[in-house]
Amino acid sequence: QVQLVESGGGLVQAGGSQRLSCAASGRAFSNYFMAWFRQAPGKEREFVAAISRSGGGTYYADSVKGRFTISRDNAQNTVYLEMNSLKPEDTAVYYCAAKLWPAPALGADQAMGAQFYNYWGKGIQVNVSS
Repeated sequence: QVQLVESGGGLVQAGGSQRLSCAASGRAFSNYFMAWFRQAPGKEREFVAAISRSGGGTYYADSVKGRFTISRDNAQNTVYLEMNSLKPEDTAVYYCAAKLWPAPALGADQAMGAQFYNYWGKGIQVNVSS
């Protein structure tokens, strides 16, 4: 079992940058497939980015591709989301998610689906002002 705690959110101006962190407790973090999702007010939770257990495979939503970067540090049990060129429409609660997945590969459809992940953080608010 793993527990996830997000940090790094807050208020940022449009065009600015922010880095979110997700610290995982528990063992064998390197065997977990990790992802970020977000949920804006009145909208459904949506996929943002995901990363394979080694970090060699990454997946992004079209809306953030080229602006956001997901990475992980298995020695620190942490996954990051570097967000650049932020837009007001990026305002949302951001959630870290995890799935125990020792296999090296995963189909994109699975990686981008919220139902694949069975561990979730409580979320952290990101507000982008115009």
